[in-house]
Amino acid sequence: MNTGRMVFAQLLDFFPRHDFNRCVRRYRGDFHCRRLSCYDQFLCLAFAQLTGCESLRQIETCLEAMNAKLYHAGLHGAPARSTLADANERRDWRIYADFAQGLIARARKLYAGESFGVDLDQTAYVLDATIIDLCLSLFPWAKFHHGQGAIQLHTQMDLHGNIPCVLWVTHARIVDQAMLDGLLPEPGAIYILDRGYVDFGRLRRLVEGSAHFILRAKKNLRFVRLDYRAVDKSPGLRSDQTIRLADPNTALRYPESFRRIHYFDSESGNRIVVLTDNFTLPPLTVARLYKCRWQVELFFKWIKQHLKIKAFYGTSLNAVPTQIWIAISVYLLMAIAKKELRIQRSLSEIQQILDMTIFHKDPILQVLSQQRLPDSDSVVRKQPSSFDI
Repeated sequence: MNTGRMVFAQLLDFFPRHDFNRCVRRYRGDFHCRRLSCYDQFLCLAFAQLTGCESLRQIETCLEAMNAKLYHAGLHGAPARSTLADANERRDWRIYADFAQGLIARARKLYAGESFGVDLDQTAYVLDATIIDLCLSLFPWAKFHHGQGAIQLHTQMDLHGNIPCVLWVTHARIVDQAMLDGLLPEPGAIYILDRGYVDFGRLRRLVEGSAHFILRAKKNLRFVRLDYRAVDKSPGLRSDQTIRLADPNTALRYPESFRRIHYFDSESGNRIVVLTDNFTLPPLTVARLYKCRWQVELFFKWIKQHLKIKAFYGTSLNAVPTQIWIAISVYLLMAIAKKELRIQRSLSEIQQILDMTIFHKDPILQVLSQQRLPDSDSVVRKQPSSFDI
């Protein structure tokens, strides 16, 4: 890396400009643009994500204070907050959503060989969603219930490397099962689901696509036991049964039989009952795969703690997803840089270091590879997360 370049500019070496320009042209993002291009808008909001800026005024103030260094960092200048607010309001959020999908494809290739603790030949995905609360007086379009506002971030995560491969920002009223409607099942893949995805009609379509599911059962599930297999109870297994649904309406939507595996988790003290259509995997492997579902919870926790997706710079229906998709893109850029530079640090440490050194001229590999965090009199704003890829 060129030692005369800013750390922020060196991070942009992992930014595929050609792919970004293609997304801009697709939605005519720079049509009649005179001041702030889509690329400059992305860089300003990426800077805000890395440094934890709380508002457009703070972004404007911080960039103006570094005005002499902005050109060398890849920025063309400090935009007025009104200009940035207009861009967030009017630029199609799908530009940044499509660009993030390209980064996802690149990151998945880099992390394809990562182990997640279970010896498995198939690809394993986790589906889950998280609620992002909004103030209803500022976001009236996001009315949820009981006078509250919220949106929902649906995620399909590849357990190899904990990379989200599908992200979907919706109104909070959209039920979790709706994500199964738009899912294209990957033959042979295993989809790990929580109780919020219990819909046997949708699950049958998943199985018809030659995929498999592992689903946590609800307590009121009505079933008929057809067969059972002996299990070794020492690792926590309690039963491995073949069952069929007993409720006539539910059985009409899913008439086939499947497995019901009862597992006791000694670490948490919880009893877990999971359902799966896969009869070839060992029961302990099925239970361990379901426990891996916690990785998506750690991902949600990480992005909420370390990225700005709970407080927004704009209140419109376009500004909110724009900020979320740029935040996800920043997360993916750090993950790509970590892998390509072979950095042995967690993403939380990388984000903290970039926060303090973003306008330094040291080589980025040297900055991120130091054994200790750079000394600083400033207090680190974000606490390290246990989520690490």
